[in-house]
Amino acid sequence: MLPHILLLAALPYSYATVAYPSTVAASSYAGETTTADYPPPGGTNTAIDSYFPDASQVGYPGPTPTGDEAEAIATAPSFAKVTNAFPLVVPNTADDKGKTFDSLRYWGNLSPMYSVDSFGLPDASPLIPEGCGLNQVHLLIRHGARYPTSGEGPAKFAANIHAAASGPGFTVSGPLEFLSTWTYKLGAEILTPFGREALFSNGVAFRVRYGDLLKGFSDLPVFHRMVDSALNFAAGFFEVRTYLEDYHQEIIIEADGFNNTLAPYGTCSNSNVENIGYYGDGQSAKWAAIYLQKALKRLQPMIQGYNLTITDLGNMQDLCAYETVALGYSMFCDLFTEEEWEGYEYGMDLSFWYSEGPGNPTSAAMGLGYVQELVARLTQTPITVWNSTTNSTLDSSNITFPLYQPIFVDASHDTVISNIVTALNFTSLAATGPLPTDHIPPNRSYIVSQIAPFASNLVTQVLSCPAAEEPTHIRFILNDAVMPLTGIKGCTYDPNGLCSLPSFISGMQERIGQIDFDFDCFANYTMPNPDDITDGRYPAWMRNNTTY
Repeated sequence: MLPHILLLAALPYSYATVAYPSTVAASSYAGETTTADYPPPGGTNTAIDSYFPDASQVGYPGPTPTGDEAEAIATAPSFAKVTNAFPLVVPNTADDKGKTFDSLRYWGNLSPMYSVDSFGLPDASPLIPEGCGLNQVHLLIRHGARYPTSGEGPAKFAANIHAAASGPGFTVSGPLEFLSTWTYKLGAEILTPFGREALFSNGVAFRVRYGDLLKGFSDLPVFHRMVDSALNFAAGFFEVRTYLEDYHQEIIIEADGFNNTLAPYGTCSNSNVENIGYYGDGQSAKWAAIYLQKALKRLQPMIQGYNLTITDLGNMQDLCAYETVALGYSMFCDLFTEEEWEGYEYGMDLSFWYSEGPGNPTSAAMGLGYVQELVARLTQTPITVWNSTTNSTLDSSNITFPLYQPIFVDASHDTVISNIVTALNFTSLAATGPLPTDHIPPNRSYIVSQIAPFASNLVTQVLSCPAAEEPTHIRFILNDAVMPLTGIKGCTYDPNGLCSLPSFISGMQERIGQIDFDFDCFANYTMPNPDDITDGRYPAWMRNNTTY
């Protein structure tokens, strides 16, 4: 039974001159897609099922007293950070840097979530500051690790290898020898086992840190969207035997034409225009043509009967990430050097900055709806103006959009989290400005693996600080690093990232008024000079002669 449902300096190596002792002809099935179904077809047998009654039928549970709720975010002396991605195997690199270089952190939005050290407040901790208490918490979480989207580059690369292996003259040697028997084992879209585990663990961690707020509920909590992600999170947050009855799961339709603040691209037309919404793909491709040249010269001599391209190499790096989070390890990872993984990460940064982040004119508009919902929850004021991706049917109801919960949980995508932090005007992420396509700038502020990795989470804490001039404060914690709020009018620098709640609400209402959803999503414009965009909006000074 489902819960209550309402609807990413050259290295001194010359790999191309290495002579490998043998070449291997590929098997005819190399690159072929393989699948496995579980449970097995004969796994359900009602005649046998009766031999295995569940716990409620067996009885004799013994004494089961319930303990009190935890609130480690306020009571613990230190914060437990995410530093590894167990049980995934950390790969090596082509230049043997695996012992000192954790390539898992260089996969952009395909990286497993890890605790970020700082976004500009190095002394701030996610723990509740001394003298403050926790009133409310909002969690925005990205789904866990998943298989690639149907028809993406990894599947295309596999099909190309299979076609080449099916013909004459295809041989591989050296580090590419594994391709002779490699098969494509990835599915599409759905969560991998590691992805499910990450969400379950996030649910456990959230209960340990914020569970005491459950005492403030008078009815079951309402969580929003992403069914499988929310279910796995809820199983960790609540309890495996009862979680299906412990909360309400609101499933919002994700499809073109349906307003959905957690999947806004379906109702923002310009975000789906190739040279606007996907502008980052072209920027990333320019960089790939630079950083992958050495890899192309190094790897091509190891494969005969197939001409590798820059696109192939990018797909091979994608395969490293996707195979690792799905299968635990990937032979593709060791094909690339530390420098090339840094290049891959930067390619992801370019893609997101110019398509989903501060450098795209539709980004703030797509994040607007969630920000409006956040302000409505913070002020306990119903939304009455429908000028974004907010869903008037659902958000008008205090049943499907309650305003008085101590805990709010919303599950979404990497691109949407990037949109939302842009709409929130977290200017520290854009501090070093637009990203060049011909080199990696030093000390850049925008790094996608820190913003929207698999299982990324943005936590909003509402705090009571009685000794302060204004007793109620707010702050944001992105992947365990406290965000500076100095980009929001009225929020001044604070070492703990605090802003008084009235100042934040006033500043955010001004920010909401600055974002022109209709223009940015529907006006008939071409992509302006991207260097003119750093806050996710079409430049206001360029709008005069543009119609829609």
